[in-house]
Amino acid sequence: MYLTAIEVIASQVCRVACRPHGRQNNALDRNGAESMKSKESIAEPGVARLTRYYEHDGMLRAYANRAMFLAILFGTIAFASLGFAIYVRIQPPTVIRVDKDGNATVVSGGARTNPAQTIEMMLTAQAANPDTTTPSSTAPSDLEGKAVVRRFLDRYLSYTPDSAARSLAEALNMMTANLRLFTMNKLRDDDTLGKIQHDHIISELRIRSIERAKSGSWDYVAFAVKEIHKVRDGVESTDRIVGQYNIRLLEEQRSELNPSGLFVAEYSEKQMLGERDNALEQKSELDK
Repeated sequence: MYLTAIEVIASQVCRVACRPHGRQNNALDRNGAESMKSKESIAEPGVARLTRYYEHDGMLRAYANRAMFLAILFGTIAFASLGFAIYVRIQPPTVIRVDKDGNATVVSGGARTNPAQTIEMMLTAQAANPDTTTPSSTAPSDLEGKAVVRRFLDRYLSYTPDSAARSLAEALNMMTANLRLFTMNKLRDDDTLGKIQHDHIISELRIRSIERAKSGSWDYVAFAVKEIHKVRDGVESTDRIVGQYNIRLLEEQRSELNPSGLFVAEYSEKQMLGERDNALEQKSELDK
């Protein structure tokens, strides 16, 4: 009887202890992992507040990917900025010409433009302002042609024994290459500089008029009086010659050495009237 009572009490205690366990198993069967999570949270509340190792590693990988993406992006921007700075630096500067009326024209620049568009812009600018053109493309005026003729005649026909070499050199520089070579050979064959030094020749030219000839666009006719003073054996003689000088100019591109862009292409002279004045000559009585 005593053993039977103990067994009855033990069976009742086991029944009471097993009853909540069966309820927990039933909750796990119905709700799955959620019931397991609540059980673990009830059992260990301190561990639930900590992150899992795989969650922490995922965040680190996300931060690393984000930093790598930003580094690549900003590196690309830096290299693009550096390349653009180098490209801008090696480009030639843009030169803009502003005329007296305030019209701006691009003279040069690094950008490639359409040739047809450039010509159209130039024609438009010239049509809007025909008097303002570049010095290299402007045709010389008649006044510049007459100035070149006068300067050439003064250099070529007016000289003294001291200035003959310099004056003839300046006149030769105003000629074209073929005319310059021909004139130099003629001066060398005639020994012109030697005669000027030996006879103390002084030539003075007085230009009366310069007119434009009808034979060509740059043909000019000049009329002048040339006085040639010679001293030989202590006796001075003076020749006065009225001559006609025909000059043909050649137009080339303007330059710093030749602002007018005109060169002497042909030169010829024709004596119209001449006389010799020997009034200062002292004649001997034995010659009578």
